Amino acid sequence: MPSRRLLACIAAVAALTTVTVLGLGGCAEEPAPAQPFKAVPAERILRPGYTEAGEGLVAVDVRRERTRNVIVKFRDAPVYIDGEPVTDLMDGEHVTFYLKPGIHRIGVTTQFDPVVELRFLVDPRYSNRASVTFDKDHRIGIRRVAQ
Repeated sequence: MPSRRLLACIAAVAALTTVTVLGLGGCAEEPAPAQPFKAVPAERILRPGYTEAGEGLVAVDVRRERTRNVIVKFRDAPVYIDGEPVTDLMDGEHVTFYLKPGIHRIGVTTQFDPVVELRFLVDPRYSNRASVTFDKDHRIGIRRVAQ
């Protein structure tokens, strides 16, 4: 039969392990500190026509929110416009597309996720910004956000 001292030591180690695991798990989902978004480098734009301003086109900013979560931080996130691959976003990057007014599909994915699409109404009267994030299960998502 184990001694009281041994049982107390085991209980203390178990409690310390639980506190450490819970503390680290809570930190993993915190957003990174606010910093300006970097533009996607031109060499990663697959279809430059979508990123060039033009008469009658509306700017749509798609940004990938920064994260401290190392599981998803270094994954690239390919971006699709109306089903066509256009570029990919890394942590803290953004890209501005110039689209005709109307409904468009903006899709994102990773090597682990299916394409997730957002039906996006492009209208010069509205805020035209979308945010790419990862949920607690490390799955990619996209949503419209206010300026």
